[in-house]
Parts: sequence; structure tokens; C-alpha cells
Amino acid sequence: MVASDHEPAETTDRAITVVLLDSGRERRDCRSYEDAIDLVKEALEPGRVAKIENREGDIVFTSSEMSIDAWEVEWRQQKRRLSVDTEEHVCPHDNVGCVFDDRCVQCKMDAVQDSR
Repeated sequence: MVASDHEPAETTDRAITVVLLDSGRERRDCRSYEDAIDLVKEALEPGRVAKIENREGDIVFTSSEMSIDAWEVEWRQQKRRLSVDTEEHVCPHDNVGCVFDDRCVQCKMDAVQDSR
């Protein structure tokens, strides 16, 4: 990792843990999710599985199920959504992916029709 003058934006009392699995099991504590993501990117190689474990001990990422790049994008989006006050939105079309700041096609079409 490259040293920087900046502290991580998010730190926890308990460590975020990266678990590396190949012929053995290696556990490395990280100060933040950003550090854990960087560690996974550095350590991941063919035949090795990496997992990120949150403070509560839940596995939140497994490299055998998803790429670290795709997970990082999703994690950053969720983090951004949590940091912004948004109004509650319940999709009338029961689309679970339809949220306040990213509506489904049907809700977008409804909004256009309602604005006429």
C-alpha cells in the first residue's frame, strides 16, 4: 500500500478483517473498509479466495462470488445513500431495486405522465 498523509474516512473500534484462503487461512485486520479493499486487490491471485469480515463477524464480501471491483462500487453507492437524507420511496410496482434516487423504468414513466 502507498503511504499517504490522510487518515481513512471510516474507522471502527473493532477491525475489519480480510481472510485469505488458499492452502491455509490467513487473517489480517484493517482500519477501514478502504484498507480492506486495497488489501484484497493486492493479495488476490489465482487459486486464492479473499473474504471481508465486518466488525460483527459477518462475511460481507467473498471473491468467489463477486469481483472486488464490483463490490467496491456497490459498497460506495450504499455508503453514499446512507449519508444522504432522502425521502422514503415505496415502489408501487414492487420493484425491489427501485429507490428514491434510482427509480425503476415504470416509476420514471409514471413521473413523466404525472407532470403533464
